[in-house]
Amino acid sequence: MQNKDGMNYAPQGKPNPVVNKGEFAFAAIALDHGHIYGMCNGLIEAGADLVAVYDPDPAKVEAFINKFPQAKAAASEEEILNNPSIKLVAGAAVPSERCALGLRVMDHGKDYFTDKTPLTSLEQLEQAKAKVKETGRKYMVYYSERLHVESAVFAGQLIEQGAIGRVVQVIGFGPHRLNAPSRPDWFFEADKYGGILCDIGSHQIEQFLYFTGAKDATVVNSKVANYKNKNYPELEDFGDATLIADNGATNYFRVDWLTPDGLGTWGDGRMTILGTEGYIEIRKYIDIARDPSGDHLYLVNHEGEKHYSLRGQVGYPFFGQLVLDCINRTENAMTQDHAFKAVELCVKAQLQAVRVE
Repeated sequence: MQNKDGMNYAPQGKPNPVVNKGEFAFAAIALDHGHIYGMCNGLIEAGADLVAVYDPDPAKVEAFINKFPQAKAAASEEEILNNPSIKLVAGAAVPSERCALGLRVMDHGKDYFTDKTPLTSLEQLEQAKAKVKETGRKYMVYYSERLHVESAVFAGQLIEQGAIGRVVQVIGFGPHRLNAPSRPDWFFEADKYGGILCDIGSHQIEQFLYFTGAKDATVVNSKVANYKNKNYPELEDFGDATLIADNGATNYFRVDWLTPDGLGTWGDGRMTILGTEGYIEIRKYIDIARDPSGDHLYLVNHEGEKHYSLRGQVGYPFFGQLVLDCINRTENAMTQDHAFKAVELCVKAQLQAVRVE
Protein backbone atom coordinates (compact mmCIF):
# COMPACT_ATOMS: atom_id res chain seq x y z
CA MET A 1 0.00 0.00 0.00
CA GLN A 2 1.20 3.54 -0.78
CA ASN A 3 2.14 5.31 2.46
CA LYS A 4 3.45 8.62 1.10
CA ASP A 5 0.14 10.33 0.38
CA GLY A 6 -3.54 9.56 0.60
CA MET A 7 -4.10 10.06 -3.13
CA ASN A 8 -2.58 6.64 -3.74
CA TYR A 9 -4.16 4.87 -0.77
CA ALA A 10 -5.20 1.51 -2.22
CA PRO A 11 -5.67 -1.19 0.44
CA GLN A 12 -5.44 -4.82 -0.57
CA GLY A 13 -7.42 -7.34 1.44
CA LYS A 14 -8.06 -11.04 1.18
CA PRO A 15 -10.13 -12.30 -1.77
CA ASN A 16 -13.69 -12.95 -0.65
CA PRO A 17 -15.69 -13.51 -3.84
CA VAL A 18 -19.47 -13.27 -3.72
CA VAL A 19 -19.93 -14.16 -7.41
CA ASN A 20 -18.41 -16.64 -9.82
CA LYS A 21 -15.94 -15.60 -12.50
CA GLY A 22 -17.72 -14.05 -15.46
CA GLU A 23 -20.85 -13.26 -13.47
CA PHE A 24 -20.26 -9.54 -12.85
CA ALA A 25 -18.16 -7.42 -15.21
CA PHE A 26 -17.11 -3.85 -14.51
CA ALA A 27 -14.91 -1.22 -16.13
CA ALA A 28 -12.94 1.85 -15.05
CA ILE A 29 -13.35 5.27 -16.66
CA ALA A 30 -11.42 8.40 -15.59
CA LEU A 31 -8.16 7.78 -13.72
CA ASP A 32 -7.59 11.28 -12.39
CA HIS A 33 -7.35 10.20 -8.74
CA GLY A 34 -5.32 7.29 -7.40
CA HIS A 35 -8.28 6.04 -5.37
CA ILE A 36 -9.40 4.22 -8.53
CA TYR A 37 -6.86 1.53 -7.64
CA GLY A 38 -8.39 0.92 -4.22
CA MET A 39 -11.88 0.90 -5.73
CA CYS A 40 -10.88 -1.73 -8.29
CA ASN A 41 -8.94 -3.80 -5.72
CA GLY A 42 -12.05 -4.03 -3.56
CA LEU A 43 -14.34 -5.05 -6.40
CA ILE A 44 -11.89 -7.64 -7.73
CA GLU A 45 -11.48 -9.17 -4.26
CA ALA A 46 -15.28 -9.48 -4.17
CA GLY A 47 -15.17 -11.56 -7.38
CA ALA A 48 -16.02 -8.88 -9.95
CA ASP A 49 -14.24 -9.00 -13.32
CA LEU A 50 -12.40 -5.86 -14.40
CA VAL A 51 -12.67 -6.08 -18.18
CA ALA A 52 -11.96 -2.61 -19.59
CA VAL A 53 -10.48 0.82 -18.87
CA TYR A 54 -10.60 4.20 -20.55
CA ASP A 55 -8.91 7.52 -19.91
CA PRO A 56 -7.89 10.14 -22.47
CA ASP A 57 -4.34 10.06 -21.06
CA PRO A 58 -2.49 7.01 -22.49
CA ALA A 59 0.10 7.17 -19.70
CA LYS A 60 -2.58 6.75 -17.04
CA VAL A 61 -4.06 3.81 -18.95
CA GLU A 62 -0.64 2.16 -19.31
CA ALA A 63 0.05 2.46 -15.58
CA PHE A 64 -3.40 1.09 -14.79
CA ILE A 65 -2.97 -1.94 -17.08
CA ASN A 66 0.43 -2.63 -15.54
CA LYS A 67 -1.43 -3.03 -12.24
CA PHE A 68 -4.52 -4.71 -13.71
CA PRO A 69 -3.43 -6.57 -16.89
CA GLN A 70 -6.86 -8.19 -17.19
CA ALA A 71 -8.33 -4.82 -18.21
CA LYS A 72 -8.49 -4.11 -21.93
CA ALA A 73 -7.79 -0.55 -23.04
CA ALA A 74 -10.93 0.84 -24.66
CA ALA A 75 -10.63 3.25 -27.58
CA SER A 76 -13.26 5.57 -26.12
CA GLU A 77 -15.62 6.07 -23.22
CA GLU A 78 -18.49 5.16 -25.55
CA GLU A 79 -16.97 1.72 -26.19
CA ILE A 80 -17.41 0.90 -22.52
CA LEU A 81 -20.79 2.59 -22.10
CA ASN A 82 -22.21 0.76 -25.12
CA ASN A 83 -21.00 -2.67 -23.96
CA PRO A 84 -24.07 -4.41 -22.48
CA SER A 85 -21.98 -7.00 -20.61
CA ILE A 86 -20.49 -4.32 -18.34
CA LYS A 87 -22.76 -3.85 -15.31
CA LEU A 88 -20.91 -1.16 -13.35
CA VAL A 89 -18.46 1.65 -14.10
CA ALA A 90 -15.96 2.77 -11.47
CA GLY A 91 -14.60 6.28 -11.91
CA ALA A 92 -12.23 8.72 -10.22
CA ALA A 93 -12.62 11.79 -12.41
CA VAL A 94 -11.77 15.35 -11.44
CA PRO A 95 -14.32 15.99 -8.65
CA SER A 96 -16.29 18.64 -10.55
CA GLU A 97 -16.67 16.17 -13.45
CA ARG A 98 -17.77 13.13 -11.44
CA CYS A 99 -21.47 13.88 -11.63
CA ALA A 100 -21.49 14.36 -15.41
CA LEU A 101 -19.74 11.03 -15.86
CA GLY A 102 -22.25 9.37 -13.57
CA LEU A 103 -25.18 10.75 -15.55
CA ARG A 104 -23.72 9.30 -18.76
CA VAL A 105 -23.10 5.94 -17.10
CA MET A 106 -26.65 5.70 -15.73
CA ASP A 107 -28.10 6.79 -19.09
CA HIS A 108 -26.49 3.67 -20.54
CA GLY A 109 -28.18 1.38 -18.01
CA LYS A 110 -25.14 0.82 -15.78
CA ASP A 111 -24.53 1.39 -12.09
CA TYR A 112 -21.95 4.02 -11.13
CA PHE A 113 -19.30 3.81 -8.42
CA THR A 114 -17.38 7.05 -7.94
CA ASP A 115 -14.60 8.25 -5.75
CA LYS A 116 -15.48 10.72 -3.02
CA THR A 117 -16.43 13.53 -3.14
CA PRO A 118 -19.08 12.31 -5.61
CA LEU A 119 -19.95 15.84 -6.80
CA THR A 120 -19.21 19.47 -5.97
CA SER A 121 -22.48 21.44 -6.03
CA LEU A 122 -26.11 21.24 -4.94
CA GLU A 123 -27.14 21.60 -8.59
CA GLN A 124 -25.17 18.48 -9.46
CA LEU A 125 -26.77 16.69 -6.51
CA GLU A 126 -30.24 17.42 -7.87
CA GLN A 127 -29.18 16.17 -11.31
CA ALA A 128 -27.83 12.95 -9.79
CA LYS A 129 -30.97 12.37 -7.71
CA ALA A 130 -33.18 12.92 -10.75
CA LYS A 131 -31.13 10.51 -12.86
CA VAL A 132 -31.26 7.81 -10.18
CA LYS A 133 -35.03 8.20 -10.04
CA GLU A 134 -35.34 8.17 -13.83
CA THR A 135 -33.08 5.18 -14.52
CA GLY A 136 -33.21 3.11 -11.34
CA ARG A 137 -29.41 2.88 -11.43
CA LYS A 138 -27.05 3.29 -8.46
CA TYR A 139 -24.79 6.26 -7.78
CA MET A 140 -22.50 4.73 -5.15
CA VAL A 141 -19.57 6.44 -3.47
CA TYR A 142 -16.13 5.28 -2.31
CA TYR A 143 -16.04 6.79 1.17
CA SER A 144 -12.77 4.98 1.75
CA GLU A 145 -11.98 6.24 5.25
CA ARG A 146 -14.77 4.01 6.54
CA LEU A 147 -15.28 1.42 3.82
CA HIS A 148 -11.62 0.56 3.29
CA VAL A 149 -10.33 0.76 6.88
CA GLU A 150 -10.70 -2.40 8.96
CA SER A 151 -10.74 -0.60 12.31
CA ALA A 152 -13.61 1.59 11.08
CA VAL A 153 -15.50 -1.44 9.79
CA PHE A 154 -15.06 -3.13 13.17
CA ALA A 155 -16.22 0.01 15.00
CA GLY A 156 -19.46 -0.20 13.05
CA GLN A 157 -19.88 -3.83 14.06
CA LEU A 158 -19.28 -3.03 17.74
CA ILE A 159 -21.83 -0.20 17.64
CA GLU A 160 -24.38 -2.46 15.95
CA GLN A 161 -23.85 -4.99 18.77
CA GLY A 162 -24.56 -2.29 21.37
CA ALA A 163 -21.03 -2.22 22.79
CA ILE A 164 -21.20 1.50 23.68
CA GLY A 165 -24.96 2.04 23.82
CA ARG A 166 -26.53 4.89 21.91
CA VAL A 167 -23.96 6.95 19.98
CA VAL A 168 -24.25 10.61 20.99
CA GLN A 169 -21.10 12.19 19.56
CA VAL A 170 -18.50 11.56 16.87
CA ILE A 171 -15.24 13.51 16.74
CA GLY A 172 -13.14 12.95 13.63
CA PHE A 173 -9.68 14.05 12.55
CA GLY A 174 -8.69 13.63 8.91
CA PRO A 175 -5.21 15.10 8.36
CA HIS A 176 -3.54 14.44 5.01
CA ARG A 177 -0.03 15.01 3.69
CA LEU A 178 -0.07 17.57 0.89
CA ASN A 179 2.94 16.35 -1.09
CA ALA A 180 2.22 19.18 -3.53
CA PRO A 181 4.68 18.23 -6.32
CA SER A 182 2.81 14.95 -6.89
CA ARG A 183 -0.59 16.64 -7.24
CA PRO A 184 -2.26 17.44 -10.57
CA ASP A 185 -3.14 21.03 -11.47
CA TRP A 186 -6.86 20.54 -10.76
CA PHE A 187 -6.09 19.74 -7.13
CA PHE A 188 -5.31 23.43 -6.56
CA GLU A 189 -8.34 24.86 -8.44
CA ALA A 190 -11.31 25.52 -6.16
CA ASP A 191 -14.01 25.03 -8.79
CA LYS A 192 -12.56 21.62 -9.67
CA TYR A 193 -11.80 20.05 -6.28
CA GLY A 194 -14.74 21.66 -4.51
CA GLY A 195 -13.00 22.92 -1.35
CA ILE A 196 -11.55 21.00 1.58
CA LEU A 197 -14.87 20.38 3.39
CA CYS A 198 -16.52 19.13 0.20
CA ASP A 199 -13.52 16.95 -0.64
CA ILE A 200 -11.94 15.19 2.33
CA GLY A 201 -14.63 16.50 4.67
CA SER A 202 -17.07 14.18 2.91
CA HIS A 203 -15.39 11.21 4.62
CA GLN A 204 -16.01 12.70 8.03
CA ILE A 205 -19.66 13.55 7.51
CA GLU A 206 -20.39 10.14 6.00
CA GLN A 207 -18.91 8.44 9.07
CA PHE A 208 -20.88 10.68 11.42
CA LEU A 209 -24.15 9.74 9.74
CA TYR A 210 -23.23 6.06 9.66
CA PHE A 211 -21.99 5.62 13.22
CA THR A 212 -24.91 7.57 14.71
CA GLY A 213 -27.58 6.05 12.46
CA ALA A 214 -28.72 9.55 11.50
CA LYS A 215 -30.76 10.22 8.37
CA ASP A 216 -30.13 13.97 8.29
CA ALA A 217 -28.17 16.68 10.07
CA THR A 218 -27.71 20.43 10.26
CA VAL A 219 -24.38 22.16 9.72
CA VAL A 220 -24.13 24.48 12.73
CA ASN A 221 -20.90 26.14 11.67
CA SER A 222 -17.86 25.56 9.49
CA LYS A 223 -14.52 27.22 8.78
CA VAL A 224 -11.80 26.99 6.14
CA ALA A 225 -8.34 28.53 5.86
CA ASN A 226 -5.09 28.49 3.95
CA TYR A 227 -2.51 28.79 6.68
CA LYS A 228 0.67 27.48 5.08
CA ASN A 229 0.30 27.24 1.30
CA LYS A 230 -0.10 30.81 0.06
CA ASN A 231 1.62 29.90 -3.21
CA TYR A 232 -1.55 27.93 -3.98
CA PRO A 233 -4.12 30.68 -3.35
CA GLU A 234 -7.18 28.52 -4.16
CA LEU A 235 -6.13 25.69 -1.86
CA GLU A 236 -7.66 25.34 1.59
CA ASP A 237 -5.25 23.49 3.86
CA PHE A 238 -7.53 23.54 6.93
CA GLY A 239 -11.23 23.05 7.53
CA ASP A 240 -13.53 22.12 10.38
CA ALA A 241 -17.24 21.89 11.07
CA THR A 242 -19.83 21.15 13.75
CA LEU A 243 -23.08 19.31 12.97
CA ILE A 244 -26.17 18.18 14.88
CA ALA A 245 -28.03 15.11 13.63
CA ASP A 246 -31.78 14.62 13.43
CA ASN A 247 -31.51 12.10 16.29
CA GLY A 248 -29.67 14.50 18.59
CA ALA A 249 -26.12 13.21 18.06
CA THR A 250 -23.41 15.81 17.57
CA ASN A 251 -20.27 15.96 15.45
CA TYR A 252 -17.06 17.91 15.26
CA PHE A 253 -14.45 17.17 12.62
CA ARG A 254 -11.21 18.69 11.40
CA VAL A 255 -9.48 18.04 8.08
CA ASP A 256 -6.18 19.49 6.91
CA TRP A 257 -3.24 19.26 4.53
CA LEU A 258 -0.68 19.97 7.27
CA THR A 259 0.76 16.50 8.02
CA PRO A 260 4.48 16.90 8.85
CA ASP A 261 7.11 14.99 6.88
CA GLY A 262 8.21 13.11 9.98
CA LEU A 263 4.98 11.12 10.26
CA GLY A 264 5.38 7.55 9.06
CA THR A 265 2.25 7.59 6.91
CA TRP A 266 0.16 10.06 4.91
CA GLY A 267 -2.12 11.10 7.77
CA ASP A 268 -2.84 10.34 11.42
CA GLY A 269 -6.55 9.70 10.89
CA ARG A 270 -8.41 9.25 14.17
CA MET A 271 -11.96 9.11 15.42
CA THR A 272 -13.56 9.07 18.86
CA ILE A 273 -17.12 7.75 19.11
CA LEU A 274 -18.93 8.46 22.38
CA GLY A 275 -21.89 6.37 23.45
CA THR A 276 -24.13 6.34 26.48
CA GLU A 277 -22.44 3.15 27.72
CA GLY A 278 -18.82 3.63 26.59
CA TYR A 279 -16.57 4.97 23.87
CA ILE A 280 -14.40 3.86 20.98
CA GLU A 281 -11.20 5.43 19.67
CA ILE A 282 -9.93 4.46 16.23
CA ARG A 283 -6.34 5.07 15.17
CA LYS A 284 -6.66 4.28 11.51
CA TYR A 285 -3.32 4.48 9.75
CA ILE A 286 -0.69 4.63 12.48
CA ASP A 287 -0.35 4.53 16.26
CA ILE A 288 2.33 7.20 16.48
CA ALA A 289 5.71 6.29 17.98
CA ARG A 290 4.34 2.84 18.88
CA ASP A 291 3.07 0.83 15.89
CA PRO A 292 3.31 1.93 12.24
CA SER A 293 0.78 -0.63 11.04
CA GLY A 294 -2.42 1.23 11.91
CA ASP A 295 -5.94 -0.24 12.32
CA HIS A 296 -5.95 0.02 16.09
CA LEU A 297 -9.21 0.30 18.00
CA TYR A 298 -9.63 1.04 21.70
CA LEU A 299 -12.91 0.19 23.43
CA VAL A 300 -13.92 1.29 26.92
CA ASN A 301 -17.29 0.24 28.39
CA HIS A 302 -18.74 -1.32 31.53
CA GLU A 303 -16.76 -4.51 30.87
CA GLY A 304 -13.42 -2.67 31.01
CA GLU A 305 -10.75 -1.48 28.58
CA LYS A 306 -9.75 -3.34 25.45
CA HIS A 307 -7.30 -2.81 22.59
CA TYR A 308 -7.81 -4.48 19.21
CA SER A 309 -5.12 -4.75 16.52
CA LEU A 310 -7.22 -5.29 13.41
CA ARG A 311 -4.97 -5.19 10.35
CA GLY A 312 -5.86 -8.20 8.21
CA GLN A 313 -8.52 -9.38 10.67
CA VAL A 314 -11.81 -7.88 9.48
CA GLY A 315 -11.82 -7.43 5.71
CA TYR A 316 -13.88 -5.03 3.62
CA PRO A 317 -17.47 -6.30 3.30
CA PHE A 318 -18.74 -3.23 1.42
CA PHE A 319 -17.47 -4.38 -1.96
CA GLY A 320 -19.13 -7.78 -1.96
CA GLN A 321 -22.33 -6.19 -0.70
CA LEU A 322 -22.16 -3.63 -3.52
CA VAL A 323 -21.76 -6.32 -6.18
CA LEU A 324 -24.73 -8.22 -4.81
CA ASP A 325 -26.76 -5.01 -4.51
CA CYS A 326 -26.16 -4.33 -8.20
CA ILE A 327 -27.28 -7.84 -9.10
CA ASN A 328 -30.24 -8.04 -6.73
CA ARG A 329 -31.22 -4.33 -6.70
CA THR A 330 -30.90 -4.22 -2.91
CA GLU A 331 -29.26 -1.63 -0.62
CA ASN A 332 -27.16 -3.57 1.85
CA ALA A 333 -23.78 -1.96 1.12
CA MET A 334 -25.06 1.61 1.43
CA THR A 335 -28.41 3.21 0.76
CA GLN A 336 -28.67 5.78 -1.99
CA ASP A 337 -30.17 8.25 0.49
CA HIS A 338 -27.13 7.88 2.75
CA ALA A 339 -24.64 8.37 -0.08
CA PHE A 340 -26.42 11.53 -1.22
CA LYS A 341 -27.05 12.94 2.28
CA ALA A 342 -23.35 12.81 3.14
CA VAL A 343 -22.39 14.84 0.08
CA GLU A 344 -25.31 17.24 0.51
CA LEU A 345 -24.05 18.12 3.97
CA CYS A 346 -20.42 18.46 2.95
CA VAL A 347 -21.38 20.82 0.10
CA LYS A 348 -23.51 22.86 2.52
CA ALA A 349 -20.64 22.98 5.03
CA GLN A 350 -18.39 24.23 2.26
CA LEU A 351 -20.83 26.85 1.02
CA GLN A 352 -21.46 28.38 4.44
CA ALA A 353 -17.86 28.16 5.72
CA VAL A 354 -16.28 31.21 7.30
CA ARG A 355 -12.91 31.87 5.66
CA VAL A 356 -10.25 32.48 8.31
CA GLU A 357 -7.55 34.83 7.03
